[in-house]
Amino acid sequence: MNAIEVKELNFWYGSFQALKDINANFKEKKITAIIGPSGCGKSTLLRVFNRMNDLIEGVTTRGEVIINGQNILNKDIDLVKLRRDVGMVFQRPNPFPLSIYENIVFGLKIHGLKDNLNEVVEKSLKAVFLWDNLKDRLHQSALSLSLEQKQRLCIARVLAVRPRILLMDEPCSALDPQATLRIEELMRELKNNYTIIIVTHNMQQAARISDEVGFMLLGELVEFGKTEEIFTRPKDKRTEDYISGRYG
Repeated sequence: MNAIEVKELNFWYGSFQALKDINANFKEKKITAIIGPSGCGKSTLLRVFNRMNDLIEGVTTRGEVIINGQNILNKDIDLVKLRRDVGMVFQRPNPFPLSIYENIVFGLKIHGLKDNLNEVVEKSLKAVFLWDNLKDRLHQSALSLSLEQKQRLCIARVLAVRPRILLMDEPCSALDPQATLRIEELMRELKNNYTIIIVTHNMQQAARISDEVGFMLLGELVEFGKTEEIFTRPKDKRTEDYISGRYG
């Protein structure tokens, strides 16, 4: 079952074409990694999936991105609902300068969901394995947490509004190796309930945690398939060169 179907997707920043004829299916409850060198279009593709690129002036998008049976590129799509269904975790942890509790319920209040807040906070923090550590500190500032805890909190904040899809843009790049491995373990747990798409520069990370992987170069999706096959038997020489470190 596909969570996202991408058909003939093209994207421009002004006159610069950042994505060229992208076609791919992202499977439900799997981790898909998007890899490739800097500036190849990975993050742009990720931000298409919840229309975050709309916030940039002068962008143009053509093609289809089907989520829940709808082309989310249509002008009449409900962006608030889309961004609730398709949550995003950014490169650097960005907790709000509020309490841990208020960080978790922030999105719920924006969406007008004000029932069972205590229950949602507990469930969300348990999902990211923070509840036992933080249950007695819920009204302390989120800014007092460690870097890893802040990133887990940001993931919990997204989970609180019950998305179906989690987009993660280099979620471990600010973390040390031990914290990175713990966040990766968390992702493996989360894929039981969520579809996860992660952009990463770290090929070892992609190999460790993803079920499928897409390699991008200069705005093109060069190759897409099962992780093991892409890393051991790539079909395209450009993929092989990148994975073996020969690219550039």
